[in-house]
Amino acid sequence: MSTQRIIIIGATGQLGTDLVEVFRQYGEFQVVPLSHQDCDCTDENQIGQVIVNLHPDVVVNCAAYVRVDDCEGHSNDAFNVNAIGALNVARACAAANAVCVYISTDYVFDGTKAAPYTESDLPNPINVYGASKLAGEYLTRQAVPHWLIVRTASLFGKTGARGKGGNFVETIIKKAKAGEPIGVVDDVTMSPTYSRDAADRLAGLVRRRATGLFHIANGGACTWYEFARTISEFVELGNPVRSVSSKEFRAAAVRPKNSALVTEQHDFRLRPWKDALKAYLVEKGHRR
Repeated sequence: MSTQRIIIIGATGQLGTDLVEVFRQYGEFQVVPLSHQDCDCTDENQIGQVIVNLHPDVVVNCAAYVRVDDCEGHSNDAFNVNAIGALNVARACAAANAVCVYISTDYVFDGTKAAPYTESDLPNPINVYGASKLAGEYLTRQAVPHWLIVRTASLFGKTGARGKGGNFVETIIKKAKAGEPIGVVDDVTMSPTYSRDAADRLAGLVRRRATGLFHIANGGACTWYEFARTISEFVELGNPVRSVSSKEFRAAAVRPKNSALVTEQHDFRLRPWKDALKAYLVEKGHRR
């Protein structure tokens, strides 16, 4: 099997770090990790030159403006990275004859569906972040012939999200051990997803040269409160978590009431989120 060159843009982020490790496990990939310092997706000329000069077979675009509440007041920044940046990457991929992989989000949905969202459901974002990511999806699809769009949700991984200052699991553990009060919303449902599992599944899609739209999320769904309670239980922190409504937080961005994801590809579904959480806690040394 011939070696494929794969570029990971945003390689130092939470998902990007795991993708670099996963792809390097396979002998058929030459992995080129690129951080924001290496290339800026909002700079059309720079990103175009970098991608074309490297002659990749696949480019995975993990670059994103992910601070959901900040997006409301900085919509230009959000769209510049999540939409125009995505377009720049896609156009460069087209020029290099490479497959463009765009990482999207569960927040492209409005949250009114009672069941988890599938790839066939129509998007209808209700905040700027979701709108900017959906725009990135559309611009990617129209700019490059060969594309793979992956929506994932509520990621937690060993690197943490730089834009969010870590991840939800570590925040709960840190606050609990410090004896701080912890209030977590109990009226927003989502799919907690271990970034390592998401990276494994995405690598599987790339290895089989898949194109199109896919949802990648660990199985099942829960509220953020239920997630926090389970973290507390698994790490034996006692029960420091209290349930609150999303109205109490007065966040700048409205969240979908239900943004749980599931894929229609039954053979590509991930393990349940509780099993994934246990694996993560072992990886981080929080439990044996």
